[in-house]
Amino acid sequence: MGTRPGYAAEASGVKGRHSRKGDGETKRFGRHGASCRFLFLAFFAYFAVSSHAQNLDSLSRSIQTGTSEQKRDALFQLRNLHSEAASRIALPALKDADPIVRATAAASVVCLPKPETVEALALLLTDGDAFVRKETAFALGSVESSDSAPVLIAALKREKDLEVKSALVVALGYTGNMSAVEPLISLMKAKPKEENEFLRRSAARSIGQIAQILKSSSTYTVTPESFLPDKYKAKDGGNITRQFPIFKSAVTILSEVLKSREESGDARREAAFALGAIGDKTAFGLLESHQNSPDPYLAEICKEALLKMKTAD
Repeated sequence: MGTRPGYAAEASGVKGRHSRKGDGETKRFGRHGASCRFLFLAFFAYFAVSSHAQNLDSLSRSIQTGTSEQKRDALFQLRNLHSEAASRIALPALKDADPIVRATAAASVVCLPKPETVEALALLLTDGDAFVRKETAFALGSVESSDSAPVLIAALKREKDLEVKSALVVALGYTGNMSAVEPLISLMKAKPKEENEFLRRSAARSIGQIAQILKSSSTYTVTPESFLPDKYKAKDGGNITRQFPIFKSAVTILSEVLKSREESGDARREAAFALGAIGDKTAFGLLESHQNSPDPYLAEICKEALLKMKTAD
């Protein structure tokens, strides 16, 4: 049976009208859906901000009136928020009667502006509890501020506890402050003993880190960097002794450490790293003589150090 004339056109017109109507409804529904989504997101954001504020209030109360364990738990939570507001709430805990709370608080205030953080933590470097001083030193290191070097150096000069001294030395490596190199060299001059091994190897590493920061602004350090082919290694070449002559004295003592069989393997590795970071060519031959060391880590560090020196040509 044939199709009635005009039926196809009529059907097409009906379909078109229905389609246009459907499109209009879709658009209206789309606008309505968008409005709903906006309202939902706005409500969610308000709820999140409100909940966050309530949580901070709760943590603040715990800091003020909680038990030592509750205060520590609150401080851990504040630390994990990584915000200036959270760090401000943690500030009163720096003066808590319990040394464990004070020690925990040290790492919870590091999101304040750097000068303010250094000022707040400097007071704890004179705390009567060695554990508090040690945790404070590590916290100051994490700030990665050149401004913290003077207070760390002053604390290092008066500190008697070996663990605290080691923490201060580690922290100095993150300051990138050239003024820390001389006191670190002084520590390297001490005769190597089992009890000062960590202190001396940390001093060598920190000298290298300071050189690295001054050259590239990078505080990230792994020794050896990797066992990958040379093309994947960092090539921050350059001889920093030209700009900062104090590093020449560092090269002398670091070279002695690398040569000495009385030194621990870790101390020699850190010395090799520092020599590469400084980049003075007078150490090239010494590093070259150790690039086939039976210690695979020392050998790789020396190869990395030589690579940095070669790229400076």
